[in-house]
Amino acid sequence: MLVSLSIKNYALIQEAHLSFEDGFTVITGETGAGKSILLGALGLITGKRADSSSAGDKSEKCIIEGVFQIESYHLKSFFEDNDLDYETSTIIRREIMPSGKSRAFINDTPVTLQQLQILGERLVDIHSQHRTLEVLDVAYQFEIIDTFSSTTNLLATFGKQYGIWKNAESQLTEILEVKKKAQLEFDYQSFLFNELDEATLVAGEFETLEEQLNTLSHAEEIKEGLSQAQHCITQDQRGLLDILSEVRATLNKLTQYGPDFQQLSHRVNSSFLELEDISGELEDKLRGVHSDPKDLERINGRVQQLYNLMQKHHVQDVTGLINIREELDSALFEVQNVDGKIAALEQEIAFAKAETKKIASELSKKRLGAIPSLVASLEKILVALGMPNARLQIVLEPNEILSLRGGDTLRFLFSANKGMEPKSLKKGASGGELSRVMLAVKAVLSRHKKLATLIFDEIDTGVSGEIALKMGVILKEMGNTMQLLSITHLPQIAGQGTSHFKVFKTDNEEKTTTHITALSPDDRIVEIAEMLGGTQGSITALDHAKNLLN
Repeated sequence: MLVSLSIKNYALIQEAHLSFEDGFTVITGETGAGKSILLGALGLITGKRADSSSAGDKSEKCIIEGVFQIESYHLKSFFEDNDLDYETSTIIRREIMPSGKSRAFINDTPVTLQQLQILGERLVDIHSQHRTLEVLDVAYQFEIIDTFSSTTNLLATFGKQYGIWKNAESQLTEILEVKKKAQLEFDYQSFLFNELDEATLVAGEFETLEEQLNTLSHAEEIKEGLSQAQHCITQDQRGLLDILSEVRATLNKLTQYGPDFQQLSHRVNSSFLELEDISGELEDKLRGVHSDPKDLERINGRVQQLYNLMQKHHVQDVTGLINIREELDSALFEVQNVDGKIAALEQEIAFAKAETKKIASELSKKRLGAIPSLVASLEKILVALGMPNARLQIVLEPNEILSLRGGDTLRFLFSANKGMEPKSLKKGASGGELSRVMLAVKAVLSRHKKLATLIFDEIDTGVSGEIALKMGVILKEMGNTMQLLSITHLPQIAGQGTSHFKVFKTDNEEKTTTHITALSPDDRIVEIAEMLGGTQGSITALDHAKNLLN
């Protein structure tokens, strides 16, 4: 509920601070006094757009701040989703700069206008002539009947099951498209896979074969080089090993003369052993080098095969080819096993559809059961509002095509006069009649659902006398279960309020200013007496005002 509203430098209001109570609050004032300014201020903190004309003094910024008690509105998820601090006493502030730019805050955290609008719709319902047309909307009509029949939770369950069904159908559509596309590519993919599979790919093979090919291609040159190197090391007359052996023997004799000679002898000995090992390895390499034309041809063919495959698939090595082979194998497996997936999905869809229809049937049954009582409640209020011949029909019929609203079509039919067949609300009700229908709807919903703070902007237009009094009684009853504000010019309605604000203007030499003040019980008597047309201090009007207040 709205706890307080602070207004600074907005239109004709310099500064105002209003505290609100739960229940039915009335706002009165002479025509042109600025009652609509209050609605404008509430509109700003609930996400309406603003411009520089909002500010009364163009040199200063305009500030509107509202405090709301939100504990019973189940809004924690909104605050979590938008990364906002959740407070049961939430402060919404709107600032409009002299330039026309505006900023919005929820609990001192900057928010976008869209975020403010989403929260505002949950907190405040400003009911004007435009909002009366809401009752013509089928979605709102379903909300009426589901609230009254207590099927809101069942509808949510239906929505989840409906989503499961439609999601499974989407998966089936997608997998059928994949199958269709895959079947067109199946033969080519099979050819590519078989080509790679038959190549018996081994990671690192290409590099190894390149080395072998390089060796075979230069076998004679390699043999000649290895043979010459080995000859230099091992020749009988002054080969490297023979020379190093003499050096080793000579230094070995000197080791007795100090550690320096021992170290030199050790190093020469190590060199001898290393050279001896190199000689053996050269011999092994020499025996291993051969120039077989058949091997050369075989290896060259294999290298070319692998190179062609890597070029074809745009990869750098055999590992890349192996990866592509695995991907093709997986894709072919999917195509070959897709029929099993399709069958499983079709079975899942059939089950989900049956469950969805089952819940839809239960939903329809509960809705149908609630319609007579809903119609009776609405017609009773319409009679009290001066429409004794009003007839309302709510027609709920099964629909083969399920939607998020269930498996029903819904029509609200209305007739205000005897002898006239009910027509759709849009064709059968005038603007004034629609306003009363909407008031009846809100009155009924307030008994079954926690509604946002409801603000009526002169819903009593075209109403007077006893009907106005009955309308006031209905508004007061609604105030027993919700917070309700009504801007009114009728004393019969003003007398039913549990609290009362008056809007008035004052003039000085420089400007006109709008003020809003809470009325005491005595002030209310005077205000309602003036609304009744009594002259100041008229005893008759004052007595009448007291009667209305009682």
